[in-house]
Amino acid sequence: MNTCSNISVLTRRTLLALLTGGAALAVGAGRAVAAPSIPCKAVTTTGQVADLVRHIAGERARVTALLGEGVDPHTYKLTRSDVAQIMGADIVFYNGLLLEGKMTDALVRVATAGKPVHAVTELLDEAYLLEPAGFQGHYDPHVWMDVGAWIKAAEVVRDRLIAFDSEGADSFRANAEAHLARLADVDAYARRVLATIPEGARVLVTAHDAFNYLGRAYGLEVRGIQGISTESEAGLREIEELVDLLVTRRIGAVFVETSVSDRNVRALVEGAAARGHSVRIGGALFSDAMGAPDTYEGTYVGMIDHNVTTIARALGGAPPAGGLNGRLAALRE
Repeated sequence: MNTCSNISVLTRRTLLALLTGGAALAVGAGRAVAAPSIPCKAVTTTGQVADLVRHIAGERARVTALLGEGVDPHTYKLTRSDVAQIMGADIVFYNGLLLEGKMTDALVRVATAGKPVHAVTELLDEAYLLEPAGFQGHYDPHVWMDVGAWIKAAEVVRDRLIAFDSEGADSFRANAEAHLARLADVDAYARRVLATIPEGARVLVTAHDAFNYLGRAYGLEVRGIQGISTESEAGLREIEELVDLLVTRRIGAVFVETSVSDRNVRALVEGAAARGHSVRIGGALFSDAMGAPDTYEGTYVGMIDHNVTTIARALGGAPPAGGLNGRLAALRE
């Protein structure tokens, strides 16, 4: 028997509560919707989370990501269509750790109302999490940049899906085992390739602090122009300090991000040039959003492969010509 079930019908009052940030989420008084057939409806916030759920749920769920290519989750605001998607879902997964910014309160209210809503980071130990200076009480949410942490997130998805749809337990376990092996390969690749960067060049300068977990896991010093949220503003002092770092340590490349304006990064390049040091744009990295749908970089494996290979090549490392497994189309799933 199918164990999927919706919690309630979507009402005008529910929509209003979610969109306006009302104090309490009101669940509709209408009768419960009949249990839908497999595949269940799973809604996620980011593409990274959607990728996890698709791999582990397999054919037992139809997965929709609310945030697409190039969309910044820190500043994104729910639309009426998003709310309808969430309320029509059987189960919802999001990153958590306040990555989703303005969406977080709405997701918490939906969970309070009884719908299964889960943060894939919910089981990460606080001792693992980074708490950047100036953000006391708020952890850095960009944990997917450390593949080891994303392996933990995959385990959360597996266990929550089993609890939700017990009849699919064997399928979820088998899918998770295969995907965890794939993630372990990516983790090993990142460790091996980034280690080829010369020690003096192991400095990653980007638009905002989305790469600190990557830096800690794989041995890079990371400096972002903005803080962990793109809502923070970069001041002239921060720009000048980073220009000084580039010039003093003779760093040859900086990186733009696909979901963040490149204006501040280009200011670094111009500032270094004014002081007689040439710095190039080493490439565009995927930070808060993955690549376009139906591309290799639109998968988590492809996103990490692209980032690691691009960073290593620009900073003087020796990645293989085609990146992880030659970026074979067989990795697209």
